[in-house]
Amino acid sequence: MTLQIRKTLLQIETTLIEGGKQAPTPLRLFSAFAVVKNPWAGRGFVEDLKPEIHAAAPILGELLTRMILDAVGSGDAVEAYGKTAVVGLDGELEHASALIHTLRFGNHYRTAVGAKSYLAFCNTRGPANAPVMIPLMDKNDEGRRSHYLTIQTSIPDAPAADEIVIGLGASVGGRPHHRIGDRYQDLRDLGQDVQNPAGV
Repeated sequence: MTLQIRKTLLQIETTLIEGGKQAPTPLRLFSAFAVVKNPWAGRGFVEDLKPEIHAAAPILGELLTRMILDAVGSGDAVEAYGKTAVVGLDGELEHASALIHTLRFGNHYRTAVGAKSYLAFCNTRGPANAPVMIPLMDKNDEGRRSHYLTIQTSIPDAPAADEIVIGLGASVGGRPHHRIGDRYQDLRDLGQDVQNPAGV
């Protein structure tokens, strides 16, 4: 199988004012996308997705990680991160999930930015110009609410019915005027174990 990449896209968003107040430090959001031919399109129900995952996911992980790092400047500068996939209308949600929910994809990014937490994610299906969302969380601390962010965009001509949009996102900084505390304070206030945030 040869991975067919039709186009890539890099976006940078900088927030200088939030809530009518100047941000002490501007929030910068970065997103990198690849629009690829769905390797399972037109083949009916495919039982074993592994061959295409193994062929495509490492290439996409390396490509998109490089795009993010080139834009941000370094892996150390990335504070929050996430991933996304949107499959076109002729594909399955499983196709979107297949290319991003594998360590062959995510570990390129996780290693490059020195992360400890899992990659926040979104996988959806839609037509061209569908909303593309990348939820973000702190790369080392899942309870740090200041870095609960979502990049939202769209690509006017993607995904086509037989394509998948694959993306990575990053933030440098958190929400400019964060003031809702973090999960650990909630746990302490509720008398729950900070080391067991799910309470299980």
